Amino acid sequence: MISKRLETVASFVPKGAVLLDVGSDHAYLPIELVEKGHIEAAIAGEVVEGPYQSAVKNVESHGLADKIQVRLANGLAAFEESDQVSVITIAGMGGRLIATILEKGFDKLANVERLILQPNNREDELRSWLQEHGFQIIAESILEEAGKFYEIIVAEAGEMNLSATDVRFGPFLSKEVSPVFIQKWQREASKLEFALNQIPEKNQEERQVLADKIQAIKEVLHESK
Repeated sequence: MISKRLETVASFVPKGAVLLDVGSDHAYLPIELVEKGHIEAAIAGEVVEGPYQSAVKNVESHGLADKIQVRLANGLAAFEESDQVSVITIAGMGGRLIATILEKGFDKLANVERLILQPNNREDELRSWLQEHGFQIIAESILEEAGKFYEIIVAEAGEMNLSATDVRFGPFLSKEVSPVFIQKWQREASKLEFALNQIPEKNQEERQVLADKIQAIKEVLHESK
């Protein structure tokens, strides 16, 4: 059984894809997809020795060593052009780290059809990176699991022109305004309001920065001032 978070990531993997899962941990995601017959082959990339060994054991215990290759490698160094990877998943890392991984392996992305990314934070930086590097976001999802909010960003080659609201809140998520989205941003607004109340009146500039952030949240949630 995989987590709701990984299940949502898995739902965006096209049938028959050749998958590279970066930072695969125990290789849960590729195992799930291969066992369901959704994909034929996958590479589980892991840079840390411990999780790499766990992934190797896990793949072997499921009898999938012929379909899932576990490789000890950093980021996109886990695959070569000859692997014909069509989809890359990177889940459970910071948005900045995901952008760095994509940046370092950028030359290898030419034949990759889809990126499925689940940043734990700094989603805005990742969206900006995608826009600046010839990707367009084609879908997004947001979910809550064990008290944490997770956003999933699906991108393919293409152009996009994101507004500041799109970058911060997500071009699809900000239009959909789902109950989970509302929950996430109401929680964020409460934190910012608390922080604002701690700043002395005389620190006008600092207060204004937070006030603007709170106002942007209210606007996207269609709340009045």
